[in-house]
Amino acid sequence: MSSTAIVPTLVRPSNRVAALVADAVLVAAGVALIALSAQVSINLPHTPVPITGQTFGALLVGGAYGARRGFVTFATYLVVGGLGYGVFAGHSSGWDVLRFSSATGGYLVGMLVAAGLVGWLADRGWDRKPWRSLPTMVLGNVVIYAFGATWLAHALGVGAQDAWDLGVKDFLVGDALKILLAAGLLPGAWWVVDKIRR
Repeated sequence: MSSTAIVPTLVRPSNRVAALVADAVLVAAGVALIALSAQVSINLPHTPVPITGQTFGALLVGGAYGARRGFVTFATYLVVGGLGYGVFAGHSSGWDVLRFSSATGGYLVGMLVAAGLVGWLADRGWDRKPWRSLPTMVLGNVVIYAFGATWLAHALGVGAQDAWDLGVKDFLVGDALKILLAAGLLPGAWWVVDKIRR
């Protein structure tokens, strides 16, 4: 099935070189968006996991770019951070952040999977209407929590209840707001595109 996510629909270069350049520019722009959103970071006193805008960036890039480009963009972001560029929350970087012993690494891996999943659903038209976009973003966020809380429990040697308390409970309200924003932006963008086409 061909992609129907918004960016692949709008960006259709006519030759291979132009397509590669467009892909490189879009991936770089997506990495920049995720990196900037990660710097919106609030440390909480009782947990090693900060509140960040990364969730918003990952879900929005996945939904706008589609599965393949969204996954590649977030993977590139992880590589850039792993190589030492301060693109992770609080300008942190390095491969240590992604290790299984890191309390926050699971959230980053979860965002990678979520970007691909949300993109896959966007490729099938789930980004065009709010009542479909919203459950898509919620599902993406559940994936992030699943990876993040499981990874956190392993890193800290805690049980499921503590992982919930440290890595999920205090993030629900903020993530709900980020989900609403991301879920509203994509259908809104499609509305603009449809108006322009008419």
